[in-house]
Amino acid sequence: MTTEKVPGWIKQVLMPELNEMKGELKAIHTRIDSVEVQIGSLRNEMNSKFEGMNYRFEKVDERIDSLRTEITVKFDSLEKRIPVIEKITALELKIADIEKRLASAQA
Repeated sequence: MTTEKVPGWIKQVLMPELNEMKGELKAIHTRIDSVEVQIGSLRNEMNSKFEGMNYRFEKVDERIDSLRTEITVKFDSLEKRIPVIEKITALELKIADIEKRLASAQA
């Protein structure tokens, strides 16, 4: 609606208020734009922090995998030693028995 078609008294009453409302709307839009910029900045900051945390979690996962491999190797090594220990124990028992027999025979 153009101002030429508006009667004079309406123009005098409403136009100042409409102009004031127009100014307030511009101020609101400016604030909204500012908030959007701040939200974008915070979003970027949070994404950066999340990327940093993801990197740290990946490194922890790598360490856990490394420890798991190391423990598996050590357990495998122990499992291989158990039969050898059992054989040594059996030999020690046989030697003790032989020593006992020799001591009895010499006595």
